[in-house]
Amino acid sequence: MSRIADAAVAAVGTRFRLHGRGLDGLDCVGLVALALRADGYAGAVPTGYSLRGGDWGLLDRVLVRVATAEPGDVLLMAAGPGQVHLGIRTAAGFVHADAALRRVVERPGMPPWPLIGVWRMGV
Repeated sequence: MSRIADAAVAAVGTRFRLHGRGLDGLDCVGLVALALRADGYAGAVPTGYSLRGGDWGLLDRVLVRVATAEPGDVLLMAAGPGQVHLGIRTAAGFVHADAALRRVVERPGMPPWPLIGVWRMGV
């Protein structure tokens, strides 16, 4: 697997915390930042956003958009009306910070939500 996917899987069980950026609590943005740092990303991470909306152009500025998801890729999903959600593809499925379950989890297969796009480090 990739270092990004490995870091995401290692975070499984971490509690959910809106705007969380460490192993004391993560949201979906914090989870992606934590995983990308395992592969050398040292850039800015968005803060102060709400649960709905947001500027996802940052993904295009730091990652490369790809057509199909492989382990370690960042997934952007439409989780609800006006609500987007991030996750990391793994060999078994995907890891995401689940607000309803209040923790980071790995789910088998592809996400149940519509996939907006897929990004990869350093293609």
